[in-house]
Amino acid sequence: MRPIRPTRPEALYSVAATRSIEQLAAANLPPHQLMSRAGLAVAQLALALEPHAGCIWIACGPGNNGGDGLVAATHLHQWARAHGGSLRVVVTHWPGPPTQSRPQPPDAIDALRKARAAGVSFAAQPPKDFDLAIDAIFGIGLTRVPEGLGVQWLERLRTAHQTVLCVDVPSGLDADTGTFFSLPTEALATAGARHTLSLLTLKTGLFTASGRDAAGQVWFDNLQVSPSTHAQPTARLIGWTDPGALRSNQPHANHKGSFGDVIVVGGQDLAAHGVGMTGAAVLAARAALHAGAGRVYVGLLEAHSQPVTNAVRWDPASPELMFRDVNILLDSPLLGTAAVVCGCGGGTAIANVLPHILSRAHTLVLDADALNAIADDSTLQTLLIQRAARGWLTVLTPHPLEAARLLACSTADVMSDRLRAAQALSERFASVCVLKGSGTVISIPGQPPLINPTGNAALATAGTGDVLSGMLGSALAQPGSTSEQRQRRLAQTVFQHGWLADEWHQHGGTRRHEVDDTPTLTASRLANRVHPVP
Repeated sequence: MRPIRPTRPEALYSVAATRSIEQLAAANLPPHQLMSRAGLAVAQLALALEPHAGCIWIACGPGNNGGDGLVAATHLHQWARAHGGSLRVVVTHWPGPPTQSRPQPPDAIDALRKARAAGVSFAAQPPKDFDLAIDAIFGIGLTRVPEGLGVQWLERLRTAHQTVLCVDVPSGLDADTGTFFSLPTEALATAGARHTLSLLTLKTGLFTASGRDAAGQVWFDNLQVSPSTHAQPTARLIGWTDPGALRSNQPHANHKGSFGDVIVVGGQDLAAHGVGMTGAAVLAARAALHAGAGRVYVGLLEAHSQPVTNAVRWDPASPELMFRDVNILLDSPLLGTAAVVCGCGGGTAIANVLPHILSRAHTLVLDADALNAIADDSTLQTLLIQRAARGWLTVLTPHPLEAARLLACSTADVMSDRLRAAQALSERFASVCVLKGSGTVISIPGQPPLINPTGNAALATAGTGDVLSGMLGSALAQPGSTSEQRQRRLAQTVFQHGWLADEWHQHGGTRRHEVDDTPTLTASRLANRVHPVP
């Protein structure tokens, strides 16, 4: 058993793949052996989390998840009696709704029989006071909105201020998608510590959408079973041992051209339509600069009627950025050699330059208004799809609403299955898709998707997406990179973007050598903390 940390990559499995592994393992073990191992692991983790608990409430459902809880209850009860402790173990067991037609699984029946024989205390209602609760109600088998007595217990578990340990997955969480069945009472933000012990395999839904909040700290026990070669991972969790490491061991003869060029096109001028978004392009450019690009050019979409004397000529905070008339950049040979970041703050003006950029830029990151313009224009969509046939790289970086526009569906549809949505975008537009959100999903055509384990709500502020786009542009700009190297840097860049927010949260908004009285993470502060990926 071990905790899941972002320092280690992990294979993630679907419910179908997990059941396949489970059936194969059970066929080669004595009866009830897998459940015996699972229940023991749950009991051991429960005592590790609350070694001085006076009362542990175990909420058990009708299936094998409930059986795991019953085995854990038996162990905890027997350990308390053997050591003469004051621990009280209380089990509430829900056999399922009266309309349930299928019988309880044999393993769960055996676990219930043994728990009763051991003298485990059963109650009709949860205890009023407890130090730890174990959620063993539904597990991975739940495919519909829960009902009955189990819902009442689930509401108590979700709102409990005490530590809650979930068996396999939090009850009500879709193990494949990370969607969480809502209940009349929701108070996750004010609830106590949450832990989830994922058994046999790590489930994809624990790491994206609502899964990260619901699961809390994820632990893993493979129950001494290695994944079958017949069951392939559904996705992979990104891991990085030292995200704070700086790029080192570079040849002394390197020059700025060795680290590539980035062109940022965006930043609609206020005079164009009364909506100014120059800052978005500047944020992307600053991030690209700090991420290690050799040269960063900025082409702002300024109004044609604006006098040249009023044009933005430089960024006082980053004077290294090179501002150019956007038309000069579009006609430059750089468009074929640099990584182009297009769309940050582009507004409606971005549509005018997109056909040229889609047809000329060999390495392209599309964000924000560029994605919105493509969603509304079938001609632009055709140009986007044709890029892959030329061997050109395109990275789409939508948030859920932008993804929904591109897929002509609702945001709720996207959030109901984030992996499927990212893969659909990747396949439809022959591009890499970075679907932002909790557990950002990276879909690369022909490969299992990647899920990013870093990041938090501190990134929910204007401009942080622009920072990510600039970082990605820099990661893809380095000349002479292989496809594998680009993909690795892309994943590490998404990881670093979230990790910087995690570090901000952990250190209260300051680095050890800094003094900062403002705890809010703004996009400009985020951009200043970016560093090159190795």
